[in-house]
Amino acid sequence: MKVLVLYFSKGGNTAKLAKDIAKGVEAGGGEAVIKTTADVTKDDFLDAGGVIAGSPVYFGVMAAELKRIFDEFVSTRRKMENKVGAAFATGGHPTGGKETTMMSIIQCMLIYGMIIVGDPMDASGHYGVGCVGAPDETAADDGFKLGKRVAQLCTRIQN
Repeated sequence: MKVLVLYFSKGGNTAKLAKDIAKGVEAGGGEAVIKTTADVTKDDFLDAGGVIAGSPVYFGVMAAELKRIFDEFVSTRRKMENKVGAAFATGGHPTGGKETTMMSIIQCMLIYGMIIVGDPMDASGHYGVGCVGAPDETAADDGFKLGKRVAQLCTRIQN
């Protein structure tokens, strides 16, 4: 089962977290397809059983580059129904808007008809994975757990 790990990263922190999440997808029995917003295609969306999307915090919401993908791929919306969706974010300050950024991603996924999951209870048990700056060991581990959870749920839903 393919799981798309989609992200925009300007400084590299979001890209690092995306790689940790992709490792979890693989450990959960999925095939991680890692794409930046510059490289992703509509077929990547359609071929995936789930999408885990991430962004740095920009004024408390996702970066315009990620929002552009949701806007441009709206024609895939009905075909994304019942696929698993999850979010992650990186920021520059502990209270700098990571949760609102994840919620902006989740909002798009809900409109796409996706089944939204947060990170598992053995991680933070919240909206998704977030970190300040580069992912530390805890954030990397939580990202791994999120990727694994999404891959496992995609398999359950497809069976």
